[in-house]
Amino acid sequence: MAGCDRNHTRLLAAILLSSVACLSVSPDASGSAWAQSAPTTLAPKLPDDAKMVLSANELVYNRDAERVIVRGAVQINYGGYQMVAQQVEYSQKTGRIVATGQIELIEPTGNKIYAEKMDVTDNFADGFIETMRVETTDLTKLAAVNGERRNGDEIILNQAVYTACTPCATNPDYRSLWHIKAQRIIQNGKTHTVRLENARFELFGKPILYLPVLEVPDGTVKRKSGFLFPRFRYTQKLGAGVSVPYYWAISPTMDATVTATGLTRQGFLLEGEFRQQFETGQHVLRMAGISQLDRGLFTDGTVDAEETERGLIGSRADFKINPRWSFGWDVLVQSDNNFAKTYELSTFDGTTHTNQAYLTGLGKRNYFDLRAFYFDIQDADPGSVAENQQAYAQVLDYDYTAPQAVAGGELSATVNLTNVNRNREDSVDVFGVDRFRGLEGSAHRLTAEAEWKKTFIVPGGLSLTPLVAARGDILGLTMDNPGPAYTGDYNGDDTSTRGMVTAGLEARYPILMATANSSHIFEPIAQVYVRPDESNPGSLPNEDAQSFVFDATNLFDRDKFSGFDRIEGGSRANLGLRYTGTLANGYGVRSIVGQSFHLGGVNSFATDDLVKVGADSGLETDRSDYVGMFGIDAPSGLTASLSGRLDEEDFDLRRTDFSVGYEGIAWQTAITYTSIKAQPTYGSPYDQDEIQTAAAWRFREYWSVFGSVTYDLNNSLVTRNGLGITYDDQDTLFSLVYKNERDPDQSLANDWSIGARISFRTLGDINVGDSSFNALD
Repeated sequence: MAGCDRNHTRLLAAILLSSVACLSVSPDASGSAWAQSAPTTLAPKLPDDAKMVLSANELVYNRDAERVIVRGAVQINYGGYQMVAQQVEYSQKTGRIVATGQIELIEPTGNKIYAEKMDVTDNFADGFIETMRVETTDLTKLAAVNGERRNGDEIILNQAVYTACTPCATNPDYRSLWHIKAQRIIQNGKTHTVRLENARFELFGKPILYLPVLEVPDGTVKRKSGFLFPRFRYTQKLGAGVSVPYYWAISPTMDATVTATGLTRQGFLLEGEFRQQFETGQHVLRMAGISQLDRGLFTDGTVDAEETERGLIGSRADFKINPRWSFGWDVLVQSDNNFAKTYELSTFDGTTHTNQAYLTGLGKRNYFDLRAFYFDIQDADPGSVAENQQAYAQVLDYDYTAPQAVAGGELSATVNLTNVNRNREDSVDVFGVDRFRGLEGSAHRLTAEAEWKKTFIVPGGLSLTPLVAARGDILGLTMDNPGPAYTGDYNGDDTSTRGMVTAGLEARYPILMATANSSHIFEPIAQVYVRPDESNPGSLPNEDAQSFVFDATNLFDRDKFSGFDRIEGGSRANLGLRYTGTLANGYGVRSIVGQSFHLGGVNSFATDDLVKVGADSGLETDRSDYVGMFGIDAPSGLTASLSGRLDEEDFDLRRTDFSVGYEGIAWQTAITYTSIKAQPTYGSPYDQDEIQTAAAWRFREYWSVFGSVTYDLNNSLVTRNGLGITYDDQDTLFSLVYKNERDPDQSLANDWSIGARISFRTLGDINVGDSSFNALD
């Protein structure tokens, strides 16, 4: 082994240069159809102080012929590069360097280059490589019969083949489904372009696309304007569509995409998205519009059938003021209330789009969040009644936990400020029961609450946690009176106050039982909360505490209401048992069972309010319904869970959720059964029983089929179903999906759709409609 001086390092540098020449035309995906997967400088970047270490069986220097030859297991290490060959020869007379015999070079990046012969000039301006092959770290491969370098800035590969082959990393015999063949690939170092001549894209060994000439930017150009892969779609009322996106690189911090879509049944849809990056964040502006060709295809009486000119503007931003503070917004304005959903415009096609602006701060012991909301309801109603009934809301939340113990315990505080304005009353009559989900007018509420608690572990392992909490509310109201339909005592005053003080004690006694093959933890839990009655129950609006489900997850909550507009009052006790088991065979078991007891005062859940939130909840009686949950996890991949609420008198099942799932190598499946008994006063007049099923089967390597069905047992109706097939070997992805949804409210313009996607890693995607699949959506 010998060290070489700087004069001889050009020998290796030439070889390294050849590796760069090979890699610089290796395509990859980065916004355009082609780009680079490796550095694309036209000379190897070697450290100035790099030293070359050479090892060979024989080194010969012919002074008369002015030739240096190393042969026999040649190994060269230089600047992080490693090269082996059978022989390397340098001629001082001709100025050429020739390496032959099973050449293998590994770059510092991990890329590998193989060749049989390499012949380059010592000034690196020209060179020639025979039978070359490149394997990159991103598992792509490039091969060429030969390659050459001209004039120091042009690299030419003749009869080249490119493919991506992730499975080859574990299966060398695997053959990729696709590859690209080109008669010549030319990279120009001055123009920073890659030119393909007589290129063919082949799938399953058959040519499906011929490109006489294609010129794209090389990897040194990170962003370049140009057309992207077209997208395809087909839906029931829109027809077949072809989308052609154009990417515009405006500046290093700004770009845009303009997409033109032709729809056979509705005409020409134009979309645009403008993106700008700042040092502290980014902003995205989205626009779309269409003049509908045949609105008569949509269901009569819907907004889709009544509108011709339709469009939207959306803006989304997120900025970091500093590591703790951020602000942003997400706003959508559209010509009607169903445009984005009907035309399936991504990020805007949900049933409800939440417009909001926010300011958020996160510290070590505190949290601040200020938001303004407007809810855009997307349905087919021409009058937009549901959207007009939505409130404009501004909400401030602040949470603080004292960094030091106070009286030996933890002190925390919560502040909430809510302002709500609604232009139209939101009420519903369900079989003669009126529920006022929102009153016309404005309401302002400021809430402040403090809580102190401390945990003691007494001899024997009993855990005791006493707590004290105090809360106060100030309200300003300018809302219309709900009128005689409301049987409660509504407070029509302009201002109102209320408060609540709670003293509580929680006791837990974990019991560990261990055997040679298992461990079990039984934890009885008891809580007692003493407090006065709720102030003004049923007399104040309820905007943020309308959703309520009593189950095992909130059995031990101090205040079980979901928001600040209701306060749980009266004294209450919660009793339950938590169990966790671990078995030696890998099974895990968990469960909670319990019940809540109203001890004194007025039961808030039996007190009427504008939305009947406590009605039929299981907590409206002195002894609540029984709640519980049970779950099991098996090492085989089988999981099951059961949760439910049983009537406290006759054990009638009031609500249950049961799910069982299995995830194995070939099979994945899940079944969910939900049963909810009618809650007429709460606005649910009928029993709800539904089964959701989903399954996927991998029937061959890389191939799988999947499907789902949602069945309404009460109405004997399949409400949603889908079926699909996919192929995925990590380099090639193909997916075909059919989805169907029955819509009795006619809020969907398209009842069914077909989506497909084919994706080639490093090249791009071709999409037909929406091929996403959520089995339980």
